[in-house]
Amino acid sequence: MKIGDKVRFLNEVGGGIVKGFQGKDIVLVEDLDGFAVPMLRSQVVVIETNANNFEVKKKEEAPKPRVRFLEDGVDDDPSARPTTFQPKPQERKGGDLLNVCLAFVPENSRELTTTRFEAYIVNDSNYYVNVVLANNEGAAWHLRWQGLLEPNTKQLVDTFERSSLNDLERLSVQLIAWKQDKPYMLKPAVGVELRLDVVKFYKLHVFQPSPFFREPALVYDIVRDDRPIRQIFVEPESVRDALRSNTLTAEEPDDRPTNDDVEPALPHPNNRFDDDTPIIPQRTREEEREALKAAKRQAKAEQQARAKEMAAKAEQQALKAKELAAMAEQQRRSRQMAAPPKDLIEVDLHINALLDNTEGLSPTVLLNTQLTEFRIMMERNIRRKGLRIVFIHDKNDDVLREALIKELTRRYRTCTYEDAPFQKYAFGATMVTIL
Repeated sequence: MKIGDKVRFLNEVGGGIVKGFQGKDIVLVEDLDGFAVPMLRSQVVVIETNANNFEVKKKEEAPKPRVRFLEDGVDDDPSARPTTFQPKPQERKGGDLLNVCLAFVPENSRELTTTRFEAYIVNDSNYYVNVVLANNEGAAWHLRWQGLLEPNTKQLVDTFERSSLNDLERLSVQLIAWKQDKPYMLKPAVGVELRLDVVKFYKLHVFQPSPFFREPALVYDIVRDDRPIRQIFVEPESVRDALRSNTLTAEEPDDRPTNDDVEPALPHPNNRFDDDTPIIPQRTREEEREALKAAKRQAKAEQQARAKEMAAKAEQQALKAKELAAMAEQQRRSRQMAAPPKDLIEVDLHINALLDNTEGLSPTVLLNTQLTEFRIMMERNIRRKGLRIVFIHDKNDDVLREALIKELTRRYRTCTYEDAPFQKYAFGATMVTIL
């Protein structure tokens, strides 16, 4: 990259001509208004240049004939096509663990008996995720929504009435995650089946505050920190088939010899009974079979009761653990949001405080030096929520103040600014609050 190269910005709209450099990482780019904007070298890309540092002019090509589609009557004019450029999604710290959830939000939480519900898929990670959502109807599955979720976004996938809750009792969510234009850690494909408790949609306390929505929501985790969340439930069909197989086994004929099939042995001379010794009557073969069947039926009934009890306990424990985790996460976020703001920081932007010698420097270079110091302080503290930064400048320096306001409105839209307290700074300082 050399002086005179034509460049454009990567993460912002705009570009210009390289006019100079500040150190190894800062490039001074002159825009269309003649204003030299300092940018990081990594955020600037060269469009065209030649060995003499002059822009290469492209040969004018003959205009292509416009093609008309007779079916719809629309001209295929390239100049009339909409702009398709989209900025790359911004990644966040701690977002390399895959976290995806399915959330239900009532349109009017005050009228749960009549309101409609919205279903969202939330991608709380730095990965692109392909999602397939289906519901079970009898023995088959039916597709409800499929699409691509960008990193750190949520997508409305369905809106339904309360009468449609029975169709959503069993859901299936399948996920495939990856990153675009950069290396990433491979995530396994995920397939999770959910069993919705439709009774919860009638209870107001089930819908809890969530960091993804302004309204209370019922959230089901699909993947939490790269681990699929699988519910524990017992299929009624499997229990019925097990009982049926055990019943058929109990009804099979018993081939073991009984008292009726074995000839009675001759009494031993020493085996004599007194007259008052009670004689235990022997049961017949049919009575033995009936007793055996009754014992097996009782054992199966007890086993079924124990299985139901264990499944209920497991579901209650899983639900309790999930509620405790959600409560802990909510408390953590509440503490984070309610944390008091940090101490106020003062930054002196007077040129004498930034440079030891200003002899021979143009006003543009001096202004860019002050703006560079402003950007460095903003980038260093942009994640400190609630922090207040006072940038001190001369009260008569309207050029610097307007440049600061322009930077704040263009690059730091989430921050607020105002005049610093008059008692201490008069009109010579601007206070920025990080939100």
